[in-house]
Amino acid sequence: MKNLFIKLSLCLVSSSLFLGCTDDFNELNIDPLALDLGKLEESQILQGQAFAQAQYVSVNGLHWRFQITQNLFSDIWCQYFATTHSGFDSDRYVQVGRWADLAWSSFYGEAAPQIKLVEDLTEANGNEVGNAMAKILRVHAYHRITDYWGAVPYSEFGNGELSVPYDSQESIYMDFFTTLDDAVAKLKANQSGSSFTGSDRMLGGDASRWLTFANSLRLRLAMRIKYVDPAKAKIEAEKAISDGVIMSNEDNVFVEVDEVNRNPLETITDWGEFRMSALSESILEGYQDPRLSLYFAPAIDGDSDGDGSPYEGLLNGQPKVALETSQNANHSDLGTQFIDVAKGGINPPIELMNAAEVFFLRAEGALEGWAMGGTAKELYEEGIRASLTQKTSANSVSIEAYINSTATPVAYEPGAQPTSNITVAFSNDAEIQLEQIITQKWIAIYPNGWESWAELRRTGYPRQYTRVQSENPDVAADEIMRRMVYVQSEFDTNGEAVQAAISLMAEGDKNSTKLWWDAK
Repeated sequence: MKNLFIKLSLCLVSSSLFLGCTDDFNELNIDPLALDLGKLEESQILQGQAFAQAQYVSVNGLHWRFQITQNLFSDIWCQYFATTHSGFDSDRYVQVGRWADLAWSSFYGEAAPQIKLVEDLTEANGNEVGNAMAKILRVHAYHRITDYWGAVPYSEFGNGELSVPYDSQESIYMDFFTTLDDAVAKLKANQSGSSFTGSDRMLGGDASRWLTFANSLRLRLAMRIKYVDPAKAKIEAEKAISDGVIMSNEDNVFVEVDEVNRNPLETITDWGEFRMSALSESILEGYQDPRLSLYFAPAIDGDSDGDGSPYEGLLNGQPKVALETSQNANHSDLGTQFIDVAKGGINPPIELMNAAEVFFLRAEGALEGWAMGGTAKELYEEGIRASLTQKTSANSVSIEAYINSTATPVAYEPGAQPTSNITVAFSNDAEIQLEQIITQKWIAIYPNGWESWAELRRTGYPRQYTRVQSENPDVAADEIMRRMVYVQSEFDTNGEAVQAAISLMAEGDKNSTKLWWDAK
């Protein structure tokens, strides 16, 4: 963590993402290479540019950053996709060091400095709404990072020193809730207010919408700690519901994109290096899910395994030799919406949170007896309705038929077995109900592998297929990757701090070591 990460005036100089924008973002159409800290202090428009850039880079919007940060790790490890490139080892549970190093530096070298810059300047300038927005973005961005690694630099990031200590994941999560308290209080006092209206790529600078997002994010984080600190989880979850969470698809949260700052999937699908997983085929095909044809495309070779469907998933963890013969034509690519615009894609916005996820979080809370504003069954079914309404054109009759369906996952190919026999129709058994809730959430938040891998580790659902092969001595083919190990650049430049963090891990710096909240 060298001074590059600490000198906040460099955070915009280090990137050239926002060199041009659409008409919706004309106020951002300023060369970031011309910015300096003094101008940022003088101009809220330029602060807004930094905020917009922070939103995009904090979800790794640039295609190669997204690929090496999410697509080749969490997207594969939650079994949305399987890799088809013989040189990509992460599907065999290898944490490729150079990718992980770039993932780390993408956050700490790009997103974190810009978030801190905007948060500090809005605080200094008395911009309460903008400051609350920056705090919420900080919580969203850092929860993704700590959910990958565990203990990370957090409270002392930007301390001006060559060494930056790591905070424990527990202390980071507790600060998340405190930070959200502060942000929510400011937004409640300014609910008709706004900030960065010409540059906020997420919610248009609307204080009331940011308030709803903050409460919904609190609910997600509360559920994350359910097994390790149930009392705190209950308090925070009920506080979120009391203050008001996302209730409809109109309040879904996205990072908007444009022809310069694109949805990364629109680019990396062109590279032909991953396809539909066996688990995705098993679940979506088994449920006769109307989202199947939107999420994935029929394989070019059609029904190559004779199961009667042209949608073909690949079992994760294929050995290199199997991938030396291309698997692309006989396995399903992503659906049209995600592919290159030149081939019919739509360059969709990057989704951060939707109403369906919030309903499923509430359903899980209701299973625990928490005050979630409905029963587990009611909220589970509302989550399905919200997702099918958002993602498909299914009518109400079709939606209710799906909700009451007794269909179950199917074998992804003849001779195989599904990983589970749960129905869509809600069970009377509490643990099966949890599996149903998480499985439907996994479907509804696709392709957000970052969140789905966290929920897989937390709950064990949806049940995974055993990989063909694992090359990781610490994680077997039938086990789950539990975390990312620390990156070499940290040992090289912040060694004392990273070693101190490792010393607190009973099982050491391994991919099999569970995070603090991973306590089921």
